[in-house]
Amino acid sequence: MGQVEQRLAELGLTLPEVAAPVAAYVPAVRDGVHVLTSGQLPFVGGKLPLSGKVGAEVTAEDAKELAQVCALNALAAVKSVVGDLDRVEQVVKVVGFVASAPDFTGQPGVVNGTSELLGKVFGERGVHARSAVGVAVLPLDAPVEVELMVRVRD
Repeated sequence: MGQVEQRLAELGLTLPEVAAPVAAYVPAVRDGVHVLTSGQLPFVGGKLPLSGKVGAEVTAEDAKELAQVCALNALAAVKSVVGDLDRVEQVVKVVGFVASAPDFTGQPGVVNGTSELLGKVFGERGVHARSAVGVAVLPLDAPVEVELMVRVRD
């Protein structure tokens, strides 16, 4: 177990198995020094723990926790490509999508679930650029979806 996974364990977290794609794509692709993940839903044991719109059926607090689950799924996808998360030199970009009720404007707070976890796990290497986007609906009626771009060393 590498340092990143040890840090996850200290936080009481473990990497899940890579989430199976729900359509025609792969979980992550390496392009030179970068690994880009596909959008990761908050699957736990192959199921969505909650569904619906944030600000309606799902609270912002629950959605923030789901964004952390998305981050764990994205890290599992990165590991599936590079073999060891200790090879991550920098989290470059996070894109978070939040299925939002029409009057919900707290998307940045929801996506903080991802950003804060990456900061705790990677420290300075986890500081990243980010977008937090409100959308009408996500696949399978998921409340949150997150994708990552990381820079890795050989």
